[in-house]
Amino acid sequence: MTRVATIDCGTNSVRLLIADIAPGEGGGTLTDVDRRMEIVRLGEGVDETGRLSPAALERTFTAMRGYAALIERYGARAGHGPIKTRVVATSATRDAENRADFVSGVVDIFGVVPEVITGDEEAELSFIGATRELAALRPARPYLVVDIGGGSTEFVVGSSTADAARSIDIGCVRMTERHLKDGDPPSPQQISGAAADIDAALAEVRRTVPVHEARTLVGLAGSVTTVAGIALGLPTYDSSRIHLSRITATQVHDVTRRLLHATRAERAELGVMHPGRVDVIGAGALILDRIMREYGFGAVVVSEHDILDGLAWSLV
Repeated sequence: MTRVATIDCGTNSVRLLIADIAPGEGGGTLTDVDRRMEIVRLGEGVDETGRLSPAALERTFTAMRGYAALIERYGARAGHGPIKTRVVATSATRDAENRADFVSGVVDIFGVVPEVITGDEEAELSFIGATRELAALRPARPYLVVDIGGGSTEFVVGSSTADAARSIDIGCVRMTERHLKDGDPPSPQQISGAAADIDAALAEVRRTVPVHEARTLVGLAGSVTTVAGIALGLPTYDSSRIHLSRITATQVHDVTRRLLHATRAERAELGVMHPGRVDVIGAGALILDRIMREYGFGAVVVSEHDILDGLAWSLV
């Protein structure tokens, strides 16, 4: 058995997975030791300024210092010294002029150089993490795996491996900052502007990824899981109920409409809502809703497993 740690630093959140991977039939098994997420909004303002702000960097480094302490603790418990660790950064850091400041801070904290991965690499890792355990559900293949992040969304089509992928700059933080940040709730004109921006991006994806070949839509990341929790009527966030749930297009549409017409205070009262998603969940839901409408999917299979799990498998 191998104990590994992976850290994914995105535009909105920084997440940690510590897992044990054991060899076996079908490639082995991955067992969570600890899985955590903190909203740090690293990409706040990057779409406008092109730079990571000092405040956003410090929020991110504070969360990472806590993760580094956990990795050290769990490595000692495993009895084999330092855990194999991989740190990646995605959309916001790719876009930032001062990403060297981020890299040096991560090296100081973890002792490893963070990989500022491309959108295609992010898509491949997300596909592996999301689909490795789907066989038990026997969903129709090929899959379209959609990872809705803060700054970008990744689209991957494949069956057992990723056959085609595209990362495009639509994400819940980016769409909120461009279109929805001034309304409480946003106006119909603001929502229409965001939808038009998303639809233009989806048309671009269609030109490079054979989304029409996919038979099952698999949705990843916090916007999707939060929409699922609301659709399921959960009083609080419950990953065991959300993971591998199937949410219909009608449910997604209803939840999206509800979120976009709610005030910030009303969204914050929802039991499944993480405080850090209150401002951006409307845009995240809208991205998922437009994907299902434009590509004709009647339902989405929701996965709690994603790029973190793909990174963990990559270490063994």
